[in-house]
Amino acid sequence: MPVVDVDPEELRYLTGHDEKDDDELKSDLFDLGLEFEGWTEDDEFQLEFAPDRLDRLSVEGVARSLRYHYGDDRGVYVPNTNSAEWTIEVEDQPPERPYVTGAVVRGLDMSEGALESLIQVQEKLHATMGRKRAKGAIGVHDLTMLKGEAATEGTGKSITYTSVDPDEATFVPLDSDAEMTPGEVIEHHDTGRKYGDLVADFEKVPAIYDAIGLFSFPPVINGRRTEVSEDSRDLFIEMTGTDQWTIDHMCSIVCYALEARGGTVERVDVEYADDAPGEYAGRTLSRPDFETRTKTVTQDRIESLLGVDLAPEQIIDYAERAGLNADRVVTDDGAAFEVEIPPYRVDVIHPLDIVDDIGRALGFNSLEPTYPDVSTVGGRHERSVLEDAARDTLVGLGFEDLLNFHMTNEEENFERMALPEPGASDTDDSPVGLADPVTIQEPYSEDYTILRTWALPSLMMVLENNTHRRYPQDLAEIGLAAGLDASQNTGVSEHRTVAGVLARTDASYEDAKARLQAIAEAFGTDLETPATDHPTFIGGRAADIVLDGETVGVVGEVHPKVLVEHDLELPVAAFEFRLDALE
Repeated sequence: MPVVDVDPEELRYLTGHDEKDDDELKSDLFDLGLEFEGWTEDDEFQLEFAPDRLDRLSVEGVARSLRYHYGDDRGVYVPNTNSAEWTIEVEDQPPERPYVTGAVVRGLDMSEGALESLIQVQEKLHATMGRKRAKGAIGVHDLTMLKGEAATEGTGKSITYTSVDPDEATFVPLDSDAEMTPGEVIEHHDTGRKYGDLVADFEKVPAIYDAIGLFSFPPVINGRRTEVSEDSRDLFIEMTGTDQWTIDHMCSIVCYALEARGGTVERVDVEYADDAPGEYAGRTLSRPDFETRTKTVTQDRIESLLGVDLAPEQIIDYAERAGLNADRVVTDDGAAFEVEIPPYRVDVIHPLDIVDDIGRALGFNSLEPTYPDVSTVGGRHERSVLEDAARDTLVGLGFEDLLNFHMTNEEENFERMALPEPGASDTDDSPVGLADPVTIQEPYSEDYTILRTWALPSLMMVLENNTHRRYPQDLAEIGLAAGLDASQNTGVSEHRTVAGVLARTDASYEDAKARLQAIAEAFGTDLETPATDHPTFIGGRAADIVLDGETVGVVGEVHPKVLVEHDLELPVAAFEFRLDALE
């Protein structure tokens, strides 16, 4: 979960509530879903929150939520913007990174706290929505240090987003006194070495020019000439990336934070050349994009999910206290509300998100628990009973029971386990774990982009993170695995899987099979283990798991290349099979 550092004094200043002591602030923040994790060395709150609320990555965003919570602000707020004086002319940009957006913010008082907050929101957006700068990268510049070219249209000023040969253009990057080419930055500069892989395969690298020359090398590093300091008053914000929607909404979040500091937002025109790659060729975009969205949710759905009866006026009131606008409408489904959503709320993608906001404004702690009005007798589901029995058996065999995330990424699920990427040629005979994964359409982090297709990678990651602990380490998990399946109504096939690893100096195939035999006997099933080949396991030391005549998994000794990939120096024996095979 993301953690943001927030100065309580800044919170009191930005909310206008100097009377709030630290304990009251912590309680109010908890009501909003922000949990206090401790203090920093600078006596700041460390707050953990849901990764979808990216508007709270800065103290300004947290303060905005508190002002709504206190009732000081109501409804959707959209900052006023001045007309565009600056233009970003886009021509010959890298096709791998074709999109750009921007804004100007004037009249700021960049105190130490404001500058630290700006740096933090930039870093946090890079790590989350920007996927470590791969999908979107932010550049913030001192506007007074830019010299604009004459814009192609009108009387304004312009800068140019383009591409350059990495060994020709030169500039002085941040944290350096020497003039360097982009290629030299990638090779010799600390930041260049960290982010250079993002453009390593580009024939030409991204570059942003003004009338003086190159001043930004996105997504790697800005130039020292336009560095922002506490003396800066007017800022130019530019963002480049692989998706226009992503960088536009990152820009909105930054602009809202700076506007809360007293800045005035000024629009920037983004002019794409006629032959530009992507769907915006030949178009001029006015940015930042502060356009609001609307979603419709029925009154019946709000009341049924929250378990309370609410008058229409109450729903409108709670929506406004959540920073939304709501108008009552009549639909085919009965009374409903058309809800307006501000541009910084990138998390609202479903009517359920609206209900959650209304519930928080109402106060979940104030809801009275009630028994459901149904005439059924509760009981354990058969699958739950089977899962608990299997878990008890594993613990009885000496395994430590784990619960890992069901989401992961392609590298952890396939590449680091020596599995090839799944393709259209996969068959029913494909190795365990090799299935077309369920991908997340708009992931907030590159660490969680798919649902895992098997659980063994999760256990290997735990072993990797626990090399400092004593051995032996016998770990097991019963959890969800999923894969695409056109035969299912949902297009997804889900199942519960049982996985176990034995990490010890003498771990062997025989050890893992012995545990499997004990599990099979506990559930009255017949176990067979015919030899098989699996990329994750050593050839000749792996077998299919066949229970009651059905092949349901794999067992073996993990291949040395997989062990090296996970920094493990001891042998590991492992197995994985479908839970329903024990029924």
